[in-house]
Amino acid sequence: MKKNLLKLMFLSACTLMLSACSNNAASTDTSAGESADTSAQVSTEAGDSTAKGYKIGVLQLVQHPALDKANEGFIAALDEAGIQYSADQQNAGGELSSAQLIAEKFVNDKEDLIFAIATPAAQSAAGVTEDIPIVITAVTDPKESGLVESNEKPGGNITGTSDLTPVKEQIDLLKELVPDAKKIGILYSTAEANSVIQVNLAKEAAKALGMEVVEYTVSNLSEIQSVVESMIGSIDALYIPTDNTVASGMSTVTMITNENKIPVIGAESAHVEKGALATYGIDYYELGKLTGKQAVAILKEGKNPADMPIEYLDKAKFKFSVNEETAKELGIDVSKIEKN
Repeated sequence: MKKNLLKLMFLSACTLMLSACSNNAASTDTSAGESADTSAQVSTEAGDSTAKGYKIGVLQLVQHPALDKANEGFIAALDEAGIQYSADQQNAGGELSSAQLIAEKFVNDKEDLIFAIATPAAQSAAGVTEDIPIVITAVTDPKESGLVESNEKPGGNITGTSDLTPVKEQIDLLKELVPDAKKIGILYSTAEANSVIQVNLAKEAAKALGMEVVEYTVSNLSEIQSVVESMIGSIDALYIPTDNTVASGMSTVTMITNENKIPVIGAESAHVEKGALATYGIDYYELGKLTGKQAVAILKEGKNPADMPIEYLDKAKFKFSVNEETAKELGIDVSKIEKN
């Protein structure tokens, strides 16, 4: 039943997101980013229970800094645990059809575990197997995404970590940096369930601060420029959740917003690196490491994903990030903000 539901969710998402994609087949690139190893990773431990090591399939939806860091942190956790393994790194290039093909490949290859990065990647993996353990990350709410029975007790072959960001605190940060803001925009992709969850939280937080919210949506990457240009003169600031489509087009977003003096508060440090003013958010490398520890517990200790709660990064690991160059360009004093 769960598998059929996930397939329906996956096919629905495909119709919205396929036009955003640039590749026509599953990527065989083994790289998760500049900092990740570009080959299958192998570490050894004397007395490991498998002679040739565990086979791990890594399915990353698209390449951008946050997801790359999660991938890197996951591999680091495996290496620190000293288990013997090989990692088949696959990047879907943003294509949902490619994610499906990669997931099916992992099943055919009889992987011991699948690591899925981002909600559509996780849904693709969940839709093709109920037997192979799956650990997920960069998923805001696994239950709402149809991946688990509950976040406290998943009940199937899936567990992992949530990248639910401190949305209220991010909206508070926006108000602190732009105290005169009366109307704020929120930019997100209609194809991403993660984003919808965050948008609803942001709307509640903005309303509590007396700010009006205007939603701006895109269904693919090519729409970002025109949608952002339509904001000019209509909003005082812009908030962007952890949205994979928008993250891929952040340089375009900030090129327009900074030129037109629209401050942008992002949900992750990668947004700030691409020109957003600031954020208070999670460290995706640490989130990936947390997920990697779950994978080790499944592979090495024999734990059952069904009984392993979805985990969240400790708030002590959240961090404030600011783009000093953007702040100067916008004429905004960020020195009063405490940098945790």
